[in-house]
Amino acid sequence: MKKEVLKKNPPDRKHHTFDASEFPIGRLATRVSALLRGKNKVTYEFNRDMGDFVTITNASKVKMSGKKVESKVYYHFSGYQGGIKEERASELIVKRPELIIKRAIFHMIPKNRLKKHIMKRLTIKA
Repeated sequence: MKKEVLKKNPPDRKHHTFDASEFPIGRLATRVSALLRGKNKVTYEFNRDMGDFVTITNASKVKMSGKKVESKVYYHFSGYQGGIKEERASELIVKRPELIIKRAIFHMIPKNRLKKHIMKRLTIKA
């Protein structure tokens, strides 16, 4: 059976809205990453950008299970000697709460050329 090849224009993109205070961060990130990739559609193709638009509200009220708020540490390396930076989740929730959710979703999307196009359809509001 031959697979039908879609036209350049993807099928209709829907808009989804999630409230971050309703879900733990991991469950929210898995649902959102699947919608951004388009895995909920029958016409899903792994090599095409088929996903929907997603908006997340109340990012500052995101839930973390256990003691992750106090113990979770995010690292960033600048590339220079002694250039490792660390930020705790408790600090990030106060300063930039949308960054915690964005990082969780970013790491759940495959590392390929479509990643930056997929992430452009994500909007996070504190």
